[in-house]
Amino acid sequence: MEFLLAAFSLGFLGSLHCIGMCGPIALALPVHGKGWKFRILGIYLYNSGRILTYSILGAFLGTLGVGIKLAGYQQALSITLGILLLLGLFLPKILSLNNSVLLTFNMKLKGWFASWMKQKSPQALFITGLLNGLLPCGLIYVALAGATSSGETIKGALFMAVFGLGTLPAMFGVSFISSISKRFRRHLSHTAPVLTFVMGILLVVRGLGLGIPYLSPIFKTPTKDSPVVIYCHKPQQVLTPDHVEH
Repeated sequence: MEFLLAAFSLGFLGSLHCIGMCGPIALALPVHGKGWKFRILGIYLYNSGRILTYSILGAFLGTLGVGIKLAGYQQALSITLGILLLLGLFLPKILSLNNSVLLTFNMKLKGWFASWMKQKSPQALFITGLLNGLLPCGLIYVALAGATSSGETIKGALFMAVFGLGTLPAMFGVSFISSISKRFRRHLSHTAPVLTFVMGILLVVRGLGLGIPYLSPIFKTPTKDSPVVIYCHKPQQVLTPDHVEH
């Protein structure tokens, strides 16, 4: 399906940004100096927790999208999300994290994250991954916008799960190297604004309903004058006088 391809592409291409921003976290995982089996298991559990959190968030926002879709505002939702992404890209201060409640939660979240990072058990690595999925990240916000616009709970969860799988090759691989230079990380972080811009434009175009297959389909809402008729069986043939044998 096209929406899963979009989710994977966003994750795979955006994983360059992940290396630049979250690479140091992957390098700091307490799996180095261990045996290869523990190292692979720990990295797998960490990324599994991260993707699980993405999926739960996608299901939640996809559920919100269900209500908006049933109310007939799916097009408006898609356009609004696209505009918000573009505003966050060109006017970042408008969407900056300045709410005291969110700031407090973010500080506590980072404290929990640091606490679990110090532990070296498989369970701790899984929980670290779960918490990592909640850390503020522009690329995650872009993916969540796509999950919300899906307008379905399952689709929202699948979108975020496939997005997470797209980031897996890069995040799994970076966990096996020793260091990442700051200059290299800075270059990689430049990919996020490009992906944000593309996703914002795609959401706006999709919401406009231009009749472009897959990219901008026309949303048809049943009306009183044009009801949708669903046939549960084939209509019976009507016999005319010509069909009647005398």
